[in-house]
Amino acid sequence: MSDKAEPIKEDEGKTPDGRMVLCAANKYEMKYFFNKTFQSLPESIQNELHIISVLFAQEAGGIFKIVFEEDGDITMETEAAEDDILYDDISAGLLVAEIKRTRQEMFESLSLYYKVFILKENPGDLLEEET
Repeated sequence: MSDKAEPIKEDEGKTPDGRMVLCAANKYEMKYFFNKTFQSLPESIQNELHIISVLFAQEAGGIFKIVFEEDGDITMETEAAEDDILYDDISAGLLVAEIKRTRQEMFESLSLYYKVFILKENPGDLLEEET
């Protein structure tokens, strides 16, 4: 979780610092964003990401993003408007931890997908690292 989540450049699906946004949900605007770069992911994964993001935004409030770091690792970020008195950083942090714990395998698979298909890393090298 980051204290300073950055806005998404809708046309590129990247944060201003160049990290790739997988998906995001915004409770204030009642919007969901899914990066079209990843439309080849199975529909069931896309649906699960949609559900995770929207439910997080509804439960914790603010804006929730799932972002790929430069090395392919996945980060979940939240932010809230300064005047949002209903947003609770502690609850948001606990919810992020719960999502990481229950969806760990999916996020590891998405990270591997990103490293192989976006970063063009050698799959054999990545599998050797895990063993």
